[in-house]
Amino acid sequence: MRLEPLGDRVVLKQLVAEETTKSGIVLPGQSKEKPQQAEVVAVGPGGMVDGKEVTMHVKTGDQVIYSKYSGTEVELDDEEYIIVKQNDILAVIK
Repeated sequence: MRLEPLGDRVVLKQLVAEETTKSGIVLPGQSKEKPQQAEVVAVGPGGMVDGKEVTMHVKTGDQVIYSKYSGTEVELDDEEYIIVKQNDILAVIK
């Protein structure tokens, strides 16, 4: 199965948070708060949404930063995804 978003929705897969100390020790990401950094897995078609024309500005594979309390978390095939509206994406990491 795969997720196919509708309208101006975007499916994100959260990136794993790892932190390296100054001495080079890698701390696992589970000990701290989740980052708002994710990879775009699927993008909706855009078009007319609530009477406004929406053009999608992100594409599959982009790494993005999204709003902290936005989106809906879903689990599919033991993978966790977040579905957000495009305007909840704050920036694309280049």
